[in-house]
Amino acid sequence: MRSSKSVRHFMQCLLIAALPTAIMAQRKEFPMQAQPVSYRSVKVDGLNIFYREAGAKDAATILLLHGLPSSSRMFDPLFARLSDRYHLVAPDYPGFGHSDWPDPKQYSYTFDNLASAMTQFTESLGLTKYTLYMQDYGGPVGFRMVLAHPERVNALIVQDAVSHNEGLGANWATRRAFWADRAAHEDALRTNLLSLQTTKTRHVGDDPQVELYDPDLWTDEFYFLNAAGQAQIQSDLFYDYRTNVEAYPKWQAWMQKTQPRLLVIWGKHDLSFDLGEPERYRKDVPKAEVHVLDAGHFALDTKADEIAELVDRFMQEGK
Repeated sequence: MRSSKSVRHFMQCLLIAALPTAIMAQRKEFPMQAQPVSYRSVKVDGLNIFYREAGAKDAATILLLHGLPSSSRMFDPLFARLSDRYHLVAPDYPGFGHSDWPDPKQYSYTFDNLASAMTQFTESLGLTKYTLYMQDYGGPVGFRMVLAHPERVNALIVQDAVSHNEGLGANWATRRAFWADRAAHEDALRTNLLSLQTTKTRHVGDDPQVELYDPDLWTDEFYFLNAAGQAQIQSDLFYDYRTNVEAYPKWQAWMQKTQPRLLVIWGKHDLSFDLGEPERYRKDVPKAEVHVLDAGHFALDTKADEIAELVDRFMQEGK
């Protein structure tokens, strides 16, 4: 018969032997083994359009469209988690990130022009079928692309992007006044839209767990917004945002008629938009999958693992 000391030693050995299995069982599915990311540029209508790309080109493609004042960099967390199974492509719009910033006197910064540039970008890369992932400004760019070429889009993923007038929050009062009288409200608009405090609030919102957010997220963006020419570029583009509001009924009608596969991901601490917006998407597309997360406007800041899992499951269900 074994002594109690021998029994304890035997049980400890069993526990140690079982640890790798236990650890594997508790591991999150993400992050996965990310594929190398390529950083490239392609000429589109005379402009250099920068983009990030990773994953096998014969895998299902996800085209990722960024928001304000970010760039394709905002999708780095998804590249780290999904590039082993999907072909990920994330461009920077003209006037953003590492793409060309043409002078506003020579280039009209409108959402029509951004959508046209992104459509030509996909054609330059030979992307004929893709799931469209739209965040913030990615919504008005992406919906224009969808309506122009619906046959190219397999499914839609919406992350904090509005397509209903009611989805614009209370802080849009200054912005609506700017649309009504640009000259009288441009200074107020720039303060409201481009200040350091607003840039920080876009990320943190009313999330009490501020310590979860890397301050580089908004300081880098604020530095970008203060680069030469950016104030004019962003003011011009935001003045054109009024055309998105006018187009919302068209986008809604298209969703209601076609009932696309739709995944909506939302941060409940987002102060940029109204929290009722996710359910408005569900009214348009009753079978839409809707998830409101404990996150801000840029939900990937703090919920990258959860979002990657949602996207992966959504993509797998669409096969």
